[in-house]
Amino acid sequence: MSEENNNVSQVEENTSNEVQEETSNSFKESLQVDTNNKIADELIETRKELEDITDRYKRILAEFENHKKRSQKERTMLYSSILADIAEQLLPIMDNLENAVKAQTEDEEYKKGVELVLKQFKDLLTSKGIEEIKAVGEPFDPALHEAVSSIQDPNLGEKVVASEYRKGYRIGDKVIRHSMVIVAN
Repeated sequence: MSEENNNVSQVEENTSNEVQEETSNSFKESLQVDTNNKIADELIETRKELEDITDRYKRILAEFENHKKRSQKERTMLYSSILADIAEQLLPIMDNLENAVKAQTEDEEYKKGVELVLKQFKDLLTSKGIEEIKAVGEPFDPALHEAVSSIQDPNLGEKVVASEYRKGYRIGDKVIRHSMVIVAN
């Protein structure tokens, strides 16, 4: 009987060990699952944070690029505006030089000197992007031309510029000074 008791004890001990092992394995698996869930949750949270940071970075970068473009555009407009203001003050001088070239004189060297000064003046304006507005033979455009008179001319079409009283100038699309013109028909 003692052998039976031993066997029963042994079986009980083995069963108890198996139950403990299963419980321990189950507990370990449960801990591992909990740990894996925590890691997965942390990973998901980290990904969300990364997405938020990436989104903020992209927005800030886009705002910065827009700021750079806006600043560049403002500088360009300011430069053009200042240049136009200065040119507007200088254009009457250019008109006088053009009139001096047209005037009759016996001194050819004097006339060549005035022509050279006029050419330098025109080259300077051209180098800064200031150009003459074409008028004679062009259709009348109130955005570019200022009509001071009209004439009847069967050779010209309706609302065509017949002659120019004063040249107009522009820088890019901005008109510095409108052309004073006489319009046909």
